[in-house]
Amino acid sequence: MATTIERDEVQKKIQDGATVLEALPASYFEDKHIPGALNLPLDDLDKIAAERLTDKDAEIVVYCSNTACSNSGVAADRLIELGYTKVYKYAAGKEDWVEAGLATETGA
Repeated sequence: MATTIERDEVQKKIQDGATVLEALPASYFEDKHIPGALNLPLDDLDKIAAERLTDKDAEIVVYCSNTACSNSGVAADRLIELGYTKVYKYAAGKEDWVEAGLATETGA
C-alpha cells in the first residue's frame, strides 16, 4: 500500500525531482494539472509505466481529483505491484492543490 502524503510533502518531493502522475482521464488532465505532472489514466497504467517510468526506485507521487476519488490509490497500489519502491499517494489531490492557490498547467 502506498504512503499517503500531504500537499507540503508533495511540494518538497517535486523540488527534489519526484515524478508526479495524475491518475485521471486525459480530458481532466488537459483541463488542469500540477505543473510537470504526467497523465497516467488507469486503463493505460501498465503500458505507460513500462515506457516512461524506467527507474523503479525513483520517487513517484500519484494524485487524482480529491479524497473521494479512488484512482490515485488504485494507480499507486498497481505501481507497487509492478515493482516500484517509492510510491506516494496525494489523496487530497488536485482539488486541494487548486484551493491552496498553487499553480497549474493546461494541455497535454
